[in-house]
Order: sequence, then C-alpha cells, then structure tokens
Amino acid sequence: MISFKPLRIEDKHTVDKYVRLEASQSADFNFGNMFMWDGRYNQQFAEVSGRLVVLTCTGGVPFFVYPIGSGPLAPVICEMREYAKENGFDLVLRGVERRHIAPLEEAFPLCFSFETNRAYFDYIYNAETLRNFSGKKLHSKRNFINRFVTQYNWHFEELSPKHFDACRELLKLWERSVEHDGEFLQDEHAAISRAFVHYETLGLFGGALFAEGQLAAFSIGEPLREDTFNVHFEKARRDIAGAYPMINRELVRLVLCRFPGVTHINREDDMGMENLRSTKLSFYPEFLLEKHTARWVACV
Repeated sequence: MISFKPLRIEDKHTVDKYVRLEASQSADFNFGNMFMWDGRYNQQFAEVSGRLVVLTCTGGVPFFVYPIGSGPLAPVICEMREYAKENGFDLVLRGVERRHIAPLEEAFPLCFSFETNRAYFDYIYNAETLRNFSGKKLHSKRNFINRFVTQYNWHFEELSPKHFDACRELLKLWERSVEHDGEFLQDEHAAISRAFVHYETLGLFGGALFAEGQLAAFSIGEPLREDTFNVHFEKARRDIAGAYPMINRELVRLVLCRFPGVTHINREDDMGMENLRSTKLSFYPEFLLEKHTARWVACV
C-alpha cells in the first residue's frame, strides 16, 4: 500500500522534479501553491512508480490530485484505488486537465466518469496584453491606470522582506473591507503568511506598489514553467482607485524583464465566486485552462 508523508518545506526539491516533468500551466501543479495552502488541504504525498501521488482533503472528503510525472499511469492508479478502498473512500482525482482524460480512458476504459469544474478553471492571460492593457476591450483598465498615474505620486518596487510588515497591515485592512467566507479568509491569511516566512526558499517573486509613500498594493507569484508565470496573491487598498490594474500591469512588466521567456500569466481560478469571476473576465483571458474531476465508477 502507498506510504504517504506530510508535505514539508524540505520536500520542494522532490516535488519540483515531478512538476518539471509535467510542464503544466496549471496552478495546481507547483510546490508553492501546495505548501502555502497546506493548512486548508492537509496534503500528503508519495512517490509511486515515477509519479507524484498527492492525497488531500477538503470538507472532510479525501481525494487525490491527478498523479503527475513520467512513469506508467496504470499501476499508479491501481495503487491509488487500492489505498482508497482500504481506507473507505471513493477514488476521485481532481485537477484533471483535458490532456489527462485520454490516458485515463486508455488505461481504464469506461472506468471513470468525468465532471467539469468551472469554478476551478485557471485564467490564462497573454503577458504582452497585460503589459500595456492594449486593445479596445481593456480601455476601461487603461483609464483607471491613467487616473492613478495622474492622481498619485507613485512608484513600484520588487517585493522583498523589507516590505512584509507593510503587506501584513494592508492584508488586514483588505480583509476588513470584503465580504468573504470567514474560514476561507483565515486559510488565505495563513497561506500568505507562509509565503512571507518562506519567500526565498519557495522561490517566490512579487511587487509592491506605493502611492504617496504608502503601500497601495502587493502581488506574489512564481514561474510555473519557462513561458508561464503564476500570480498567487494580489491585494490592494480598495479606497485607491486603479490600484488593482496598476499592480497587475507593473508586476507583469517586471516579470517580463526578469523572466524574458514568459508569454502567459496564470491568475488562477475564481473558486466559483461571481464577483471574482466577473473581475477576472474583465481582464479578458486568452483562454481558460479546463480542469475536471475523474471519478471511478466501475469497469463494465
């Protein structure tokens, strides 16, 4: 049976090996997200036949993440199925991309049902478009930025530990200004706090936007692969009009300078929140990265 162990910061090198092999644009497959959000998902992992098997739990329901790597798929799925059976839960795989469906169906014909999870689709944007908010569709974003530039004496810096105390204060201010599920806010706060504590070890990269000498916004992310940068967190003062599109633009510009191979920005999913969905769509993604749930139903 699979022998799982809890996720630790020391496991980054091990997980990164499989992430590189998978070369996905999905925000699900990177160590930073896994580690920062571990308080919410209670993840355990194991290396099985050349693949990374991650067991997680949310709402008291355990499930697996699609096993990434380069080893044969069938024996890994068989071991996952046996583990689920022995521990009394159904075999369910989340984070299944469209390209994963055919290998699963080929290895196990008619054994899986597939459900589309729109709430967990990643929003993938063209980096050059976000550099200048070019095009008619983003005219309103440019207007917000122009007003911000005109109204404030501003500057932008690469995020570093010297900014973290100010970021924590801004985060508290932002949390008091929004209406979100209290448990989610606690989990996100814990994830961002982990990002600050392990910022350099996790290989994170971000920016800090200032207006009139005060922190107006911050953003944290990391490269997913050579052509894709993943924005994990972006927080701004809601009383400063234009702070959000401005931090978005300035971070992308800095990313393109620091990581010249980047062509796309993954700004993650909307978690089914209508206001967040509306905001992410207003920046006009180039495409949505589909994610599915694969559920073992039985061979026929």
